Amino acid sequence: MQQRLTDDKSIYLQISQMIETDILRGILLEEERVPSTNELAKLYTINPATAAKGVNILVDDGILYKKRGIGMFVSTGAAEKIRGRRKQAFYEVRLAELLSEARSLGITKEELIQQIEKEEK
Repeated sequence: MQQRLTDDKSIYLQISQMIETDILRGILLEEERVPSTNELAKLYTINPATAAKGVNILVDDGILYKKRGIGMFVSTGAAEKIRGRRKQAFYEVRLAELLSEARSLGITKEELIQQIEKEEK
């Protein structure tokens, strides 16, 4: 959780995404305690209510769960849920934009595949 907050989007959304990213990267593991809202507020110099709003998004999505009196923990299967949701968003937004731009430039499917293979090397 050492990323920097930006002005691009709401702070609570950034907090939520940072926690998700740490889960995907294996920094936060299933059944592991995540930083409390007070810890997040202190780390990022933000209001604890803002941090709580970001954490509550993940609770509502089933990514985190609360152990009363102990804190928030990463749910079993959280990484797969996040990965699945982010893949779908990638396909719907980024890939759609890429294909639209490729069409407007006259780039064929084969040319795209060649470039992807070239970039993978």
